[in-house]
Amino acid sequence: MSEIFDETKMQCALGGYVPDGETLLAGIHAISKETNITFVFGNCARTESKLVPDENGGTVAVNKKKYSTYDIYLGITQTSLVITDCEGDSYYYQFDDEADVNGTDIQEVVSDIFFDDIGKCFPLADIQNCEMKKGWMGSVKCSVTMKNGSYFKLLLPKLGGLGGGMPHHTEYREAIITCLGGFTK
Repeated sequence: MSEIFDETKMQCALGGYVPDGETLLAGIHAISKETNITFVFGNCARTESKLVPDENGGTVAVNKKKYSTYDIYLGITQTSLVITDCEGDSYYYQFDDEADVNGTDIQEVVSDIFFDDIGKCFPLADIQNCEMKKGWMGSVKCSVTMKNGSYFKLLLPKLGGLGGGMPHHTEYREAIITCLGGFTK
C-alpha cells in the first residue's frame, strides 16, 4: 500500500493521460468514494475490451461506474483534470448500442479506445459544478460534476502518506483545491 505514495510513480501514472502539449501542474494521491462516468462514442464498433473505429459503425454509450472506496491519483494540467487508479482498474460497465443521443456530445472514434482508458482526462471547461466541504482530520470532501453528467465523489487527504514519498503533496493539493474551487456554485 505504501508504494502508492510515490510522487514519481504518480507522475508516470497521470502522465500517460496528459493531453499533448500540456504538463502536469499538480498531482496528489486522493481517495475516490464514488465514480460514475458517461461518454457517447460514434463511428465505432465494440469488441470485448475496446472501441474500434468503423466508418459504418454506430453510436455506443458507455457508462463506467464504481461505488467503493479506492485510491486514485488526481492531477491538473493547464486545461484538464486527470484521474487514474493507483492499483488496478475494476469498474462496472454498461453499454447501450441503441442510445438516444439527441443533443449529446458524441466523440468520434479515430483510433482504438480501451475501456480502461475511458474517463481518465476531462477538460476543466467541462466541469459543471464542484462542491467542497471540510472532512475529517483536515481532509477535503470534493464532489465534481461534469456537464455530460459524469461525477466523482473524492476525498483529498491533508497528508500525502508516510515515508516522505510525496514531498509536494500540500502544495499540489492546494493548487488542485484552488483550481476546482473556481467551479463552486
